Amino acid sequence: MRDNQMGELAVIGMKGCEAFASQVDYYLKDWRKRGKEEGTFLVKADCPRFSSGEAKGIIHESMRGKDVFIICDTFNFGVTYNMYGIKVPMSPDDHYADLKRIIAAIEGKARRITVIMPMLYEGRQHKRSGRESLDCAMMLQELVAMGVSNILTFDAHDSRICNAIPLAGFDNVQPTYQMIKALVRAVPDVQIDKDHTAIISPDEGAMQRCMYYSSVLGLDIGMFYKRRNYSVVINGRNPIEAHEYLGQDLHGKDVIVVDDMISSGDSMLDVCKQLKEKGANRVFCFATFGLFTEGFDKFDQCAKEGVFDKIFTTNLVYRRPELLQKPWFVEVNMCKYVAYLVDTLNNDETISGLINPIKRIETLMEKHRAALTSQMKINFDN
Repeated sequence: MRDNQMGELAVIGMKGCEAFASQVDYYLKDWRKRGKEEGTFLVKADCPRFSSGEAKGIIHESMRGKDVFIICDTFNFGVTYNMYGIKVPMSPDDHYADLKRIIAAIEGKARRITVIMPMLYEGRQHKRSGRESLDCAMMLQELVAMGVSNILTFDAHDSRICNAIPLAGFDNVQPTYQMIKALVRAVPDVQIDKDHTAIISPDEGAMQRCMYYSSVLGLDIGMFYKRRNYSVVINGRNPIEAHEYLGQDLHGKDVIVVDDMISSGDSMLDVCKQLKEKGANRVFCFATFGLFTEGFDKFDQCAKEGVFDKIFTTNLVYRRPELLQKPWFVEVNMCKYVAYLVDTLNNDETISGLINPIKRIETLMEKHRAALTSQMKINFDN
């Protein structure tokens, strides 16, 4: 063990995260030259349930003195349990309760606990409007009170939620580099420059992340703003009456629409339709979390009609298996990146270089432009 390691590394993949945690473990073992005799960094933990739906957390080895990383996807509805003879899909509340059970089972013996929660539980309930609960802030404070030192999340709906726990570690990581890398691999002829490509924000809330893409890639930016009917609440939200565009002419340009999530997809698809009507060439959608809460039929139809070309989402949250077979879908694998974060934090080193990928993006763009130039030269010679 290196002298600067915080403690012996232990990784716990909560229910539904086993495959993701296994890939993270694969990279960690490879980097640390861990052989079969030394085994895995993964720790077996369970949350068995009684027939009434009650549960308890169990860890099958001691966590005393260890640096524990718990990976938890609270949006994995593909995991089920039996209650009164009925198969019940796990809700975000169920996953969060299990996370607390496992933390409680550690019994305060770990040297440090880091929770990796890619999509924050109740992250969309981040601010109060009227007589409402502040669920995400309460969750963060509860985890810290239970002994969690660091919380690592991706593309938080509002990064200011960290103000709820000002004395605890909170890192909000953006998958910018991984998204761009996936784009140039999936669409090798894309020309990422101001003359051929633009960044589009689907609403005001996504402007901050879009400004980052625009800055590091040197692209123009456009924005839609949502005109909502605040007198009505449907499915927990005020319905959108229209999307209004603010920005430069898009005729003949490829556009990249960037948002934190695709939920039902209605808003994203409406934006894509308007972009096509405004003369956009190809439409690519970047969304860290692809929930697709109402299925894929509308996406299949829109893809068939040429409303959009590709949708890129990460594997940080559960995806329905059939999504992986869609010709319009590109998965952005984040396992290696998470392994880098775990390895760096376990060695008690700064992750600033991992969080800010400007140098890597610049290197990627240089390689991509060189490949495009080489391909154009070959085509011209032929």
